[in-house]
Amino acid sequence: MRILLFEHFRTARESLRRTKVRTYLTVTGVAVGIASITTILALSGGVTDIITRQIKDAGNDIALVRPTAKEPSLIDLGNPNPAAAYTTSPLVERDLDSIQSLKNVDLAAPIMTLSGNVYSKDEHPHNSTIVATTPEFTKTAPIVMKDGQFIDGMTSEDTVVLGEQLAVNLFGTDQAVGKQLTIRGQPFTCIGVIKRQKNPINYNNIDVDNSAIISLDSGKLFNQGVAQIQQINVKATKNTDIQKLKTSIETVISKNHDNERDTSVLVGEEITQPTSKLFLIMTAVLSAIAGISLIVGGIGIMNIMLVSVAERTREIGLRKAVGATSESIVSQFMIEAFITSALGGIIGLVGGYALAFVISMFLPYDPVLSWQAGAVALALSIIVGVLFGLYPALKASRKNPIESLRRSR
Repeated sequence: MRILLFEHFRTARESLRRTKVRTYLTVTGVAVGIASITTILALSGGVTDIITRQIKDAGNDIALVRPTAKEPSLIDLGNPNPAAAYTTSPLVERDLDSIQSLKNVDLAAPIMTLSGNVYSKDEHPHNSTIVATTPEFTKTAPIVMKDGQFIDGMTSEDTVVLGEQLAVNLFGTDQAVGKQLTIRGQPFTCIGVIKRQKNPINYNNIDVDNSAIISLDSGKLFNQGVAQIQQINVKATKNTDIQKLKTSIETVISKNHDNERDTSVLVGEEITQPTSKLFLIMTAVLSAIAGISLIVGGIGIMNIMLVSVAERTREIGLRKAVGATSESIVSQFMIEAFITSALGGIIGLVGGYALAFVISMFLPYDPVLSWQAGAVALALSIIVGVLFGLYPALKASRKNPIESLRRSR
């Protein structure tokens, strides 16, 4: 059996060598599909990996409370201004106080984002974010001060902490402590600069490097005295069952909101999933396109094998005339399909990772090289080869030896 299998591989290799151009084109078709899938998996995995590492660094004892987002829709792709962008968050200070009163909660930090302009005397950056929070925020997020201090209970309402890039954009230097700036028309004094994080992707959905962080009380002044909170970061006490804490938070929030399911509590791996619904939709669409290109590659395999069956009619007739079984003929052609698809899969895998690294040069994160993604890509290529190679192999095995020899004259 082993000798016969080896002979099938040798015969398949020689057959593919005789039709090099067609083989190369077929392999390329499979490689393009696999490369597309590999690139998508590597880049989307990069986003998840960033947040996973952030959660581990925070101690895996973080829970996030957010407004419930509607399920993603293809309509959102064509809508530049989805209704969700203007929806008021249901989270208020009452929810923050209720969470802080829970038994196994160490601390809770609100995140309130505000629209508006941040500018200095000479500069007016367009990509800044205004964030209102409390001193506890630094214990629930990877915040490291480069200079000065973070907001605390002693700082006044007209003080602000800047991300390092925003400080540079405003003043041309990261030495911004003591400098004056304007937020939504009101004067503020910088009391601290946050060390550059170099990555805007995080589970807080805030680009800290370009943020102006003020106290929650200051943020309320910009919103008629109301704290409209977009997220609450909850840090559990040591050795707390995070799943039980999640249930407790859901219970108290539901009670506050008259049993309305308008918020979600995320813990563990739930936090690591991309929070952008548009990102999920785009990934799904791109995966579907990549799948179509892989099917095209499979059709290429079927095409070259059908041509090969037609060209090798005499060979098939001779083999069957001297005793070759239908199973042996099927095995020979299936091995050819396997070699073609596997070779395309390997080339596509390498090319996909290379393309992912090139694309990542224009993105704020690196792709992830995982054996799971590689295994999925290779498995898909082999499955495509087997599925699209089966019909030509069966067609070859069913040829009548006498008719095959007669037609080949």
